[in-house]
Amino acid sequence: MGYGKRIYEEACAELARRKTRAEQTAEMGLQNFYRQCPRAREIREEMAVNSARAAKTVISGGDVRRELEKLKATGLALKAEFSALLSQNGFTEREITPQYICEKCRDTGFQDGRMCSCLKALQRQMAYEKLCMDVPLSESTFDSFSLEYYKEDERTYQQMSNILRVCKEYAGKFRADSSNLFFKGGTGLGKTHLSLAIANAAVQKGYGVIYGSAQTFAVALEKERFDRTDLDGAGDTNSQLIACDLLILDDLGMEFPSAYVNAALYNVIDTRMLAKRPTIISTNLTLKELEKRYGERFVSRITGNYGMLEFIGSDIRRQKRMQRKNKKQL
Repeated sequence: MGYGKRIYEEACAELARRKTRAEQTAEMGLQNFYRQCPRAREIREEMAVNSARAAKTVISGGDVRRELEKLKATGLALKAEFSALLSQNGFTEREITPQYICEKCRDTGFQDGRMCSCLKALQRQMAYEKLCMDVPLSESTFDSFSLEYYKEDERTYQQMSNILRVCKEYAGKFRADSSNLFFKGGTGLGKTHLSLAIANAAVQKGYGVIYGSAQTFAVALEKERFDRTDLDGAGDTNSQLIACDLLILDDLGMEFPSAYVNAALYNVIDTRMLAKRPTIISTNLTLKELEKRYGERFVSRITGNYGMLEFIGSDIRRQKRMQRKNKKQL
């Protein structure tokens, strides 16, 4: 899964720090043991000599069975003595052995020539944190989404109840090849809240999610287009948007208009669709307004390949402000 060169390098650097920390801690424990029990250092040296003799014996050829059995017995005796001294001096094996966070790859990031799951997970986490650090994910859950704000009439309540149900089902069954969703409706109707609730569920399942407004992504894409100081492609927003497991593009149509950004966003949406990677798009604009802004082909891609959910009702933020105002007046 591609997250851009910088994310990969930062993840590898973090694993290197973990590995170094584990090995340095173990070495400090071992040196403390040696200072308290000098005989332990001698045993380790004797064990190394014994292993070297065994290797030399194998290379020499001939009938080496008896000699190897003798060397094996010596090695086991030295190991037993070392373990006994460790215990007698109040130390444990864990204190002198590197405690890697990932025992499979020993914090190298690779196992049998393949990228370890720990490195994949770390890249996902870093990409998520980098692009979503300002998103209130913990506050946007299905439990905190209240239908009380949609009780102005039966139609509104039923429609928003159905949207909540659809979003819950989508989140519960979310997979890397889930379908796309398109949220449309006025401001303050819960589009962002439910988008983030789905993101929450996907993250908890271990999927990599990138959330952002169209304006945020537009700024990043434009900056990287003209920033010649970033020649190594480290800040590759485009590849991150295409490669993540779930992309949530909020407030489409609110970004500063630009032919380049329009083309870049279309490329992201189209590439993800062809790769069967799910995308959730939300907008305050009507389909006609989107068509005027991005063109017929752009809108056709969305209407033909996204599940359409129309949010209706009254601005929740305005309702909350009125409630707070009324409470102060009481």
